[in-house]
Amino acid sequence: MQWSPAGDALRIIDQRRLPDACVERELRTVEEVMEAIRTLAVRGAPAIGVAAAIGLVASLLPFRDEDPHLVRARLQAHAGLIGGTRPTAVNLSWAMQRMQDVAAARPVATSAELLDILRREATAILDEDIAMCRAIGTRGATLIPDGTRILTHCNAGALATAGIGTALAPVYVAHEAGRSVQVFADETRPLLQGSRLTAWELERAGVPVTVITDAMAASLMRAGEIDMVLVGADRIVRNGDVANKIGTYNVAVIAKHHGIPFYVCAPWSTIDHATASGAAIDIEQRHADEVRHVRDTVVAPVNIPVRNPAFDVTPHELVTAIITDRGIYRAPYAFTFPHGRTD
Repeated sequence: MQWSPAGDALRIIDQRRLPDACVERELRTVEEVMEAIRTLAVRGAPAIGVAAAIGLVASLLPFRDEDPHLVRARLQAHAGLIGGTRPTAVNLSWAMQRMQDVAAARPVATSAELLDILRREATAILDEDIAMCRAIGTRGATLIPDGTRILTHCNAGALATAGIGTALAPVYVAHEAGRSVQVFADETRPLLQGSRLTAWELERAGVPVTVITDAMAASLMRAGEIDMVLVGADRIVRNGDVANKIGTYNVAVIAKHHGIPFYVCAPWSTIDHATASGAAIDIEQRHADEVRHVRDTVVAPVNIPVRNPAFDVTPHELVTAIITDRGIYRAPYAFTFPHGRTD
């Protein structure tokens, strides 16, 4: 996602339409931004954070000439609305808090000055995300020798970020370096982000990719066809537990059983330093119809109960390492960088 050419809107690819059509949309109101995040038109933890920041500014631009106190009230209200659309991905609340903090640091700014400050901050979040992706890719690619066969789950590529992705970033960097890599993309039920999105973007990038059903991963590992697993994350807590797309835990368990490295790739902003363990993560529950239907086709009786958690939590003991833009971390996890800071 990015600013629109006119600089007055958030421009996204509507991921609900892929792979059938690549449709770009421009979002200008808080309602449009909320709807896009809630319905997964834009998705992926880093992408949600960037989209929320740009969308927040776009939603405030029509009020540039309003009294500064009213603009600040709108800022708080819009940030609260956007930040409440999805509970699990920490990047969303992180971005909204960052935007509010930068506004609070300039208490006497005029409305026009405030919106310029917010625009610069949203653009900084965008630029940082692009750099973050490249840093994850560079670090992660050191773990990928020529000929590596990689299993990935859901989509943590360019569509899920402003750059080249998180879990797919090491793949792209290894591919750019001329190494042979083969990706197996879990289809990722119920919304098929692997088969619809990961396969679509890897094919466009010229990276060999094969789609498998979620149930095939164990068989491929047993047959010796998978060398490593790369996944993204929507939240990583202090002890290294990882919340990611539902089904990630399954993959981690079978990777551990077969002695296959399981790597989590995520930006520093995905680390929730305030939460001690995965037991405290709020797991988003989505509508039952996402399970009952595949696109317009009904695949389950409409009157039976359905469970549809969007995420699961992978215990830290199943994670080989966490690859961030600031370093590669292994158990016991101590998410610090120089001088002990964690912010």
